[in-house]
Amino acid sequence: MIDSHAHLDFPQFNADRPAVIRRARQAGLTAVVNVGTDLASSRAAVALAQEHDFIYAAVGVHPHDAKTVTPAVLAELRALARQPKVVAIGEIGLDYYRDLSPRDVQRRAFEAQLALAAELGLPVIIHSREAHDDVLAMLRRWKLEGGSWKVEGGEQRAGAQGIGVLHSYAAGPERLDEVLALGFSIGISGPVTFANAGRLRAVAAAVPLERLLVETDCPYLTPEPHRGQRNEPAYVRYVVETVARARGAMMEEIGATTAENAQRLFGIRTTATLRTGG
Repeated sequence: MIDSHAHLDFPQFNADRPAVIRRARQAGLTAVVNVGTDLASSRAAVALAQEHDFIYAAVGVHPHDAKTVTPAVLAELRALARQPKVVAIGEIGLDYYRDLSPRDVQRRAFEAQLALAAELGLPVIIHSREAHDDVLAMLRRWKLEGGSWKVEGGEQRAGAQGIGVLHSYAAGPERLDEVLALGFSIGISGPVTFANAGRLRAVAAAVPLERLLVETDCPYLTPEPHRGQRNEPAYVRYVVETVARARGAMMEEIGATTAENAQRLFGIRTTATLRTGG
């Protein structure tokens, strides 16, 4: 299993981070993608990835902090993104639910970071909340401008399955075809386990298996049976179990295939991959 979206650098883990990381290993995770939300957390994500062989980093500025994106910040993100264990630009996108940065500022910051991902040949991790129309419009334009075909060393870093993931997907089954047509993967997180999450389970059942990722978004979005507590990467197994039930599949199949999908999308090679020659 791979947790494709975590925030282990957040202060909620300051008291017991080593124990949380140990539990992730003990739960059978072969990798965790730790995702930045601003410049400070991007730095921390890179440092954490350098300390642990199975942790990888993404760097970027969340739409909540879009007003902090300046040329100097973009320059430092570019430098961080060139570190060997950085596998994506993210978490970037639009959030019209909280509107903590003005919407026009969010769009400019999103556009600038999409351009950075294209420049560096990295996939993107997209946050979209109550902003799906604008997010898809901007991604379509980015793709037409060449974002999906940027290459580095003769290879498409984002892999054959697409150029990124809509993390913690919440737009419903009716928008799924639009996302898939853009070549993006779908990230499913803890809310899929909630009793009232029938629409999200329908999404989990409908996504082509090769486009499916699982994630925790820890410390947030804690799945049942731990809802109300702090989330952590080990709990991704509950997401895997629920997705497997929704698809009428075995948990082992969903865990292994979503891990392969994450490896391919982010260009990471886990110890399990190296053993099998994958």
